Amino acid sequence: MAETTGTNREYRDRLFKFIFGNPQNREWTLSLYNAVNGSHYTDASAIKLNTIENAVYMSMKNDVSFLIDNTMSFYEQQSTFNPNMPMRFLIYAGMIYSKYVEESRHYHRYSSAQQKAPTPKCICFYNGADDKEDRITLNLTDSFDGESDIEVKVTMININFGHNKALLDACKPLKEYAWFVDKVRSNQQTMETLEEAVDAALEELPDDSLIKPFLVANKAEVKRMCITEYDEARTFAEQREDGALDILVSLIKKGLLTLAQAAEEAHMTVAEFEAKTGLKA
Repeated sequence: MAETTGTNREYRDRLFKFIFGNPQNREWTLSLYNAVNGSHYTDASAIKLNTIENAVYMSMKNDVSFLIDNTMSFYEQQSTFNPNMPMRFLIYAGMIYSKYVEESRHYHRYSSAQQKAPTPKCICFYNGADDKEDRITLNLTDSFDGESDIEVKVTMININFGHNKALLDACKPLKEYAWFVDKVRSNQQTMETLEEAVDAALEELPDDSLIKPFLVANKAEVKRMCITEYDEARTFAEQREDGALDILVSLIKKGLLTLAQAAEEAHMTVAEFEAKTGLKA
């Protein structure tokens, strides 16, 4: 299967993908796989990366997918909670398995005998600011009103500090990545720009960190990816807020809420709510 090479990637790639989906970092990808699955593989060259790059269909690109030991792993990282991940995984898996069937010398799709294919494992690594449980199972069937003949199960794993300690301890690169993201987030509280927050976090990474030399060597790309992901998370948050405000405004116009009640629901003062919505008491 085709693999990407080098580190010259689009800056819109996520930092998670840049670290764990990079062919030169197969040892880290293998460490992550072992931590997730409780396995003990040591040959990183056995990993066959098949991450979707520049797909025409829906302009979609996944974070990391690879084949090892007859398991097809799909890894995604999300900094905002997204219950619709199973649909995305369904699309990614369809594209990857289509390519697998086309290129495989062992899978004969017209055979009268049952053909075996790699077992899919769908994992979403969550490190958003909203508090979530350590592990959540997301099901594609929750998207449908009727009974479905198709199911996709995604395990969402919270990798924020304070969550899934055993997993982070089992994969040093993942623990360092989680620490770095957390440090950037905390630095933002006291620093003027996100770039400063990223620079400080890179500086504060311990010298024995596995990922520090890689991140420092690609500092410009790391900054761009952090800024892009921050902007994406902020945009999603604003969209959610705007949607909630639209509902509250509608309830006010229907006479079901007073302006003061709506402001309280939005965790705003009445003046803030008026400024945000244009409504007046």
